Amino acid sequence: MSKIIFVTGGARSGKSAISEQKTLALADHAIYIATAEVRDDEMSDRVALHQARRGPEWTTISEPIDLAGTLTKTDGDAPRLVDCLTLWLTNVMLGEMDWAAETDHLLRTLDTLRSPVVFVSNEVGLGIVPDNKLARQFRDAAGLLNQRIAARSDEVSLVVSGIEMKVK
Repeated sequence: MSKIIFVTGGARSGKSAISEQKTLALADHAIYIATAEVRDDEMSDRVALHQARRGPEWTTISEPIDLAGTLTKTDGDAPRLVDCLTLWLTNVMLGEMDWAAETDHLLRTLDTLRSPVVFVSNEVGLGIVPDNKLARQFRDAAGLLNQRIAARSDEVSLVVSGIEMKVK
């Protein structure tokens, strides 16, 4: 069974940079599994910032939906960084897929892996209650997804204002 590290925090908290450091501490080369779908200029700019920070030691794979399949295909190659679970969940929900079944599939897959995985996810449950049904469903689903991944993880960190706090 592979080592699983889970890093969560708010938007722009520094969790991605910390997760990148954690992943490269495991090996000289790593695989970056990007779940973002670039749908507008603003998202394109965000992706470019992340890419500019990474060096040649990274191989990037873009995979917005089939996270379990991509983890299986890349197993044994190098540590993987999944950035991020909340974008993956967004893609699954907007694709009208069963997010709970996809989460179950992801967790079953984790039990079969040999190479380490570092997950990045947003902590979305600290804000106000959203004013619409889809946003509330997303907040609840993200909270449940994060709980399940954290429970399965060997290490859990919360990042606040660029500072990592070890939770587990």
